[in-house]
Amino acid sequence: MSKEQNCVLKAWEVTMKKTQQAKKRANNIFGTVSVAPQTDDETSTTNENDDERSSIGEMYHAEKVLPNGDYYTGQWYDSFPHGHGKYLWTDGCTYIGEWYNGKTMGKGKFGWPSGATYEGEFKSGYMDGTGTYTGPSGDTYRGQWVMNLKHGHGIKSFANGDVYDGEWRRGLQEAQGKYRWRDESYYIGEWKNGTICGKGTFVWSDGCIYEGFWDDGFPSGNGTFKWDDENFYVGHWSKDPEEMNGTYHPSEIEGNLEWDPKDVFNNLSEYTICSGERVPVLPSQKKLSVWNSSKRVEKPRRTSVDGRVSVGVDRAFEKMNMWGSESGEGAADIDSNTRRDLDAEIMRLEAEGFIQSLKPSPVPMRLPRAGKKQGETISKGHRNYELMLNLQLGIRHAVGKQAPVVSLDLKHSAFDPKEKVWTRFPPEGTKYTPPHQSTEFKWKDYCPLVFRSLRKLFKVDPADYMLSICGDEALRELSSPGKSGMFFYLTNDDRYMIKTMKKSETKVFLRMLAAYYNHVRAFENTLVIKFYGLHCVKLNGPTQKKVRFVIMGNLFCSEYSIHRRFDLKGSSLGRTTDKPESQINSNTILKDLDLNFIFRLQKAWFQEFTRQVDKDCEFLEQERIMDYSLLVGIHFREASVAGELIPSGARTPIGEFEDETAPRLSRADVDHLLSDPTRWASIKLGGNMPARAERTMRRSDCEFQLVGEPTGEYYEVVMIFGIIDILQDYDISKKLEHAYKSIQYDPTSISAVDPRLYSRRFRDFIFKVFTEDD
Repeated sequence: MSKEQNCVLKAWEVTMKKTQQAKKRANNIFGTVSVAPQTDDETSTTNENDDERSSIGEMYHAEKVLPNGDYYTGQWYDSFPHGHGKYLWTDGCTYIGEWYNGKTMGKGKFGWPSGATYEGEFKSGYMDGTGTYTGPSGDTYRGQWVMNLKHGHGIKSFANGDVYDGEWRRGLQEAQGKYRWRDESYYIGEWKNGTICGKGTFVWSDGCIYEGFWDDGFPSGNGTFKWDDENFYVGHWSKDPEEMNGTYHPSEIEGNLEWDPKDVFNNLSEYTICSGERVPVLPSQKKLSVWNSSKRVEKPRRTSVDGRVSVGVDRAFEKMNMWGSESGEGAADIDSNTRRDLDAEIMRLEAEGFIQSLKPSPVPMRLPRAGKKQGETISKGHRNYELMLNLQLGIRHAVGKQAPVVSLDLKHSAFDPKEKVWTRFPPEGTKYTPPHQSTEFKWKDYCPLVFRSLRKLFKVDPADYMLSICGDEALRELSSPGKSGMFFYLTNDDRYMIKTMKKSETKVFLRMLAAYYNHVRAFENTLVIKFYGLHCVKLNGPTQKKVRFVIMGNLFCSEYSIHRRFDLKGSSLGRTTDKPESQINSNTILKDLDLNFIFRLQKAWFQEFTRQVDKDCEFLEQERIMDYSLLVGIHFREASVAGELIPSGARTPIGEFEDETAPRLSRADVDHLLSDPTRWASIKLGGNMPARAERTMRRSDCEFQLVGEPTGEYYEVVMIFGIIDILQDYDISKKLEHAYKSIQYDPTSISAVDPRLYSRRFRDFIFKVFTEDD
């Protein structure tokens, strides 16, 4: 080896040692670098040194007065607070604790100008974990938090002396809990959305007791009222005096025969549940005034053929071109053993993460093009205009004439497939139907009582339901995105979707209707699609054509735009979009092999998600259903003005991305959503769920890799998802499809498989795509 090349080798070794030392210093986020006191003359020099250390990724102790007047002192790394530090905002808010890439992360204490404090765990800027909040008037909560909301077990002590000890969900009392008033009366039992609801016991301070069922803070249903002298009253309780009935049972001691059960309601109205204080500004709403070093210069990146971006050389072997050109000039002086040893050393350093900056990184992601409003408006002259009129007339007649549902407990006869009503609609009208401008048709309602009960169960107002489907605004027709050949119609407000059905699907639905009803009634947070009606229009004429259709909820009816849509089954054969990149927009339904994310849910949400997916899949498996999928919609919360998606903790300045078709959900919007109790109901399992999406990349040597390799690049998102297409059973056609495709392809890669195998494969895939956020 020549002297010149020996010097180059030694220089390279020194550089690698420095890289390793810098990596070790960066990994130790609690390590500090001592800073000597600086004089005024040294200030400019020190700032330059700070910029230089920041630019090379070295952590140090900093004391900074930021451009807007905020003040920070503590550990600093890569232009952000990182480690332990104190931040003082100009409005008087303070935070002392742990930071990670500019976000409060770990243990810390946040203080408000009002005197309120939160001390506990933080995650990505949110109060998240175990912590104690003390309000300015004395309210105190000690317990579990998830994204600024009380979620889990906690104890809330109110300033007026009341205390609640129990479970919380999304900031409200839920499930089991005990509430004690300042006069020592207490309730212990079930809660729902912050009110007493379910089975529980109320004990008055004078010794009287009510045991039974509750609704909206008052007795409702069967219950027993007991006096301390052993007299008791057993009966059915209701706010409506006409529904009240029961029996008074006096003890051997003379009781109060003039007692009225309504006295209990009057007395309970004095026992209100404190709402507590509202936090005016959440920690996650506090923005940091930070800047990047003006000395930092980004080197231009080049894009490789496969779409990746590299900042240098792509492979370890190519890195060795520093020793000589490809033509061999200078290369002959280095023997093959030395070259092989150096190749191995570089690959080892890459594997240990010391020179990851030389590895190729993914192309920056952009928001997809906004798609046009979906569907073709059905106006006069459209081929299906009369069918739309018939449909609207039938629904207006069916829903308008129905009496309100009294009880959700239905008899078995209500689910009988023969339970259907045919109604004739002549143009001139009848005693029961209005005159209309369409041709004569017949209308059939399947199991009307069942679907009336389902609409009540799903909290659908009959007047709003009719207005959405039968109002002045026309429906919009969508051609089928799948292979069924069926058509979809959307209401103008996007709340409901109407799908035409094959006769076989109708039979399957009627067969499983009772099981479906019991399932959605038992599991309030089911991800299975919601159905509101099943109907049939029989057109007059020689063909006597029948058009069957089902009305269901539109999963993507949201006040926020959906940027990406995925239809996920867990199979690989044919599971990729057939559209070229230039034609893909925000309305395009992508499939399993197009998926390039892993979705990370908060612990409480993930546990609920896994339980519900298991329950829903067990239900579908029992009904011999297959070929269903999880429809997922993603809204990216942060993007630059140019439309580039901003990863969590990125240094790119955040700008408001304008979307003309729908409003964007920024981090501030999410914080406002979480801080407003009236809007908490919009956050539920599968609906408006905040999460993190980690970008993945598939290996180039694995064509059918369902889940790519994580890149560590995260995006703050809001997710909407649900299980759709649940009306395909494993009939003879699907069995033949399975047999035929199994000859040509891997049997586990095709969609048409036995329901038990389908359920297992579906869950295995979904639980790889959705994981718990660490």
